[in-house]
Amino acid sequence: MLQFTELGFGAGPLGNLYRPMTEKEARATLDAAWAVGCRHYDTAPIYGLGLSETRLNGFLRAKPRDAFVISTKVGRLLHLCQPEERSFQTGFFETPSRRESFDYSYDGVMRSLEFSLERLGLDRVDIVYCHDVDVFTHGTREAADARAREFMEGGYKALAKLRDSGAIRAIGAGINEWEVAETLARAGDFDVFLLAGRYTLLEQEALQSFLPYCVDKKIGVVIGGPFNSGVLATGPKRGARYDYRPAPPAVLERVRRIETVCKAHGVKLAEAALRFPLSHPAIVSVIPGGQKPGEVRRNAAMLSAQIPAAMWRELKAKGLLRADAPTPR
Repeated sequence: MLQFTELGFGAGPLGNLYRPMTEKEARATLDAAWAVGCRHYDTAPIYGLGLSETRLNGFLRAKPRDAFVISTKVGRLLHLCQPEERSFQTGFFETPSRRESFDYSYDGVMRSLEFSLERLGLDRVDIVYCHDVDVFTHGTREAADARAREFMEGGYKALAKLRDSGAIRAIGAGINEWEVAETLARAGDFDVFLLAGRYTLLEQEALQSFLPYCVDKKIGVVIGGPFNSGVLATGPKRGARYDYRPAPPAVLERVRRIETVCKAHGVKLAEAALRFPLSHPAIVSVIPGGQKPGEVRRNAAMLSAQIPAAMWRELKAKGLLRADAPTPR
């Protein structure tokens, strides 16, 4: 059985997400994560178009292999291209010249994992997630459903075969929408899901059916994006991000109201946001990103913060938190 640390490391920032990071900064940030006890690392080929995985290479190869849990993702292949043709030019900076193509087929998934292992410098990973079979990525419900079918008819069979052979330990999906995660969970035999931004201090709709189903079926859930891309860390300031974009006014206002309650109880908004998801019995780990060693150390310190039960009660009383949401005791 996989053993997760409560605090994981989301390795998107290692791919120069939003800003370039030097090799020295990347290694210092990873060293800080290890030093605070983080032993769960999540990456993907698209994080920096391979850069995140290659930066993890030298760091993880020097560690005892059974001392950490590493996950990566499949569903995209990276291809050589001219610099002006590379993907994600406004999201990831100073990356290799690669363009993405979606491929959730049996062969595509096998090829993707082989390339990831090469970039990571490892002979195995623990968890492989199908990546982004959702409307957020593919634009329409019809397109997302078609990709999900492609995966279940092809790539899923490849992952199940790898798990059955012992080549990988767990399979799942990394998704931005809990509804799609639930559809997949009911369609196959999955071990763990990475749900990004959809069970947070700001949003708890996944309590409707997905999270109860995971508890019933003993499926673990890793929470990515616990700060909803930043707004729950920075607060409702100008330029705050929500779902990788500038936060809309309605989100900023709700965050302002949540933050006001937190402050009244002597709690920082980010402390409450990081601790909240871990109260649910399905959640096994939370993986905020970190661009600097100080951010990683701050995340670890925030998980140790004492949060009064009265704060959670007030959030529920004011309709800012679902009444059925589990909260820390």
